[in-house]
Order: sequence, then C-alpha cells, then structure tokens
Amino acid sequence: MKIIAGNSNLPLAQAISDYLEIPLAKATIKRFSDMEAFVEIQENVRGEDVFVVQSTCYPANDNLMELLITIDALRRGSARRITAVIPYFGYARQDRKTGGRTPISAKLVANLITAAGVDRVLTLELHAGQIQGFFDIPLDNLIVGPVFVPEIEKRFAGKESQLVIVSPDVGGVVRARALAKRLDADLAIIDKRREQAGVSEVMNVIGHVEGKICLMVDDIVDSGGTLCNAAQALMDQGATAVQAYVVHGVLSGAAVDRISKSKIERMVITDSIPATDAVKNASNIEQLTVSRLMGEAIRRISNEESISALFI
Repeated sequence: MKIIAGNSNLPLAQAISDYLEIPLAKATIKRFSDMEAFVEIQENVRGEDVFVVQSTCYPANDNLMELLITIDALRRGSARRITAVIPYFGYARQDRKTGGRTPISAKLVANLITAAGVDRVLTLELHAGQIQGFFDIPLDNLIVGPVFVPEIEKRFAGKESQLVIVSPDVGGVVRARALAKRLDADLAIIDKRREQAGVSEVMNVIGHVEGKICLMVDDIVDSGGTLCNAAQALMDQGATAVQAYVVHGVLSGAAVDRISKSKIERMVITDSIPATDAVKNASNIEQLTVSRLMGEAIRRISNEESISALFI
C-alpha cells in the first residue's frame, strides 16, 4: 500500500499516514509559471495499491485538476489499484438542475474522476447521498458519527436528558435523526426559506427546545448564515445553549467573524478541509480529526475487509 498526498490537505494526509504507520510516498506536485499543475511520482508504484488523499476544497478547480493529474500519473505508472480519498467532495452542492439551463456539476466531476482512471472513491459525508449513483465505480461514503458521538458523550456526560439534536434545515433531517438515535436524544428541525444563495430566513422551530442544550448538526458550513440564524431562533424559543457540529468547515468570506458574534456557543468542525488562520484563532470554533476514521477505512479497503463496522 502507498499513500500519496495532494497539496489540498497535507496535515490530514500526514495524520492518516501516521495512523497507518506508512510513510507518505514521494511525489512532486507543483505549478508551472502559468499555473499549470505538474505531478511526478518519485518512487515505483507498479503493481501497488495506491491511495491519493486530496480534498477538492478551495481552490476547488486547482485541487480537482491536481487530483486528476495525479491519478493519470499513477495509471501510467502501472499502479494496480488507485483509490481517490476525497474527504471533502467539492461541487457536491451542485447535485441537480436548479434552472432550465444549469449544469449538474457533481455528475460532471464524477465523470472526470472516473475517466482519469481511478478504481474506487472514498469520501466523507457527501452533501447529497445520491451522488454515489453518479459513479459507475465503487464509492464508500463514510459517516462522521464515529468521530462526533464519542466527543458529545464525553462532553455532555450527565446532561444527556438536556440534549436536543437540531437539523438546521429539512434537507438535513436524516443526518440529524441518525445522530439523535445514536445519542438517544430528542430531535428538532428548523424550517427556513432561502431567499438567495448564502442568505436564509429562519421561519419556524419544529420540536421542543425550551430549557434544552441544542446541538445543531450539518454537513457543510459555508457563509454561516443558516446556522447563525438558526441559533438565534433556538435561543428565542428558550434554548439554554446552542452548539454546532459540522462535518465540512468551508467557512468562506466573513463566516468566522459572523459565527464569533452569533449565539453559537461552540462550533465543532472536522479537518476534512484544512483550517485557516482565522479558524485557528477563533474562540468558539474547534476542529476534530477524521484521520483515524479514514485511515481505518483505507486499511480495511487495502486488506479487502468489510468497512460496515465504521457506519455503526
């Protein structure tokens, strides 16, 4: 087995490598003066089972192209099997047509990755589960429960009866319900109406939150508007505290500042996307690693073992 790290998330790739006790394979991934990507694998990969760790986060287009070129280099180097490990799958929010002449970019990206020569994909909490069907190759979509649940159980030990798991929108109900079931907690839902991209208006809180500690659960936090508005709505309904557990911390623009000034007492994100300086310095944002979860999935895939236990 060989692990190759793209430039998008070197800290996570190194953490996965440390978990597996396998050094990162030597590779040169750089930019020419005109910003074209260039990849050279600097050790033999013939007949090897290779895993390429690359989130397609900002800058999404550069990181996607880098992933495709790396896959091509490995295929031409006669790697036996290539797995694209994509902790954060960019373009996942473009999973359907939103107008008469709009693309389904998530499907296009799936086609590109497949055409580049990858054999399988390993990712984490896709924005839309149906994206798995965009691929004609095996895809394993890990859930973040094994990371979030132990942390929540430890932090709120003795306060379990006070917890309410909240979905900040109707689309995230399945994710929130699964976590609530794991924690034996109640469920609440925020009914909102989005007027324009990045801006949302909270309409109603469905469920009992008065006197409760509300844990909002979502897959992506981008501008932070939805979660901040939801937190305000929950506090208005009598919640004693609001925290958020989000898988992918995109946190673009003024999101960090917006969250720091909001009613969100504490936000937990994962390292599927590397933390910016603003995130590292934020007083109410913490980061948990998914390196053990993804590393264990990689180990099992390489050994042809089941990964079903990672979904429990």
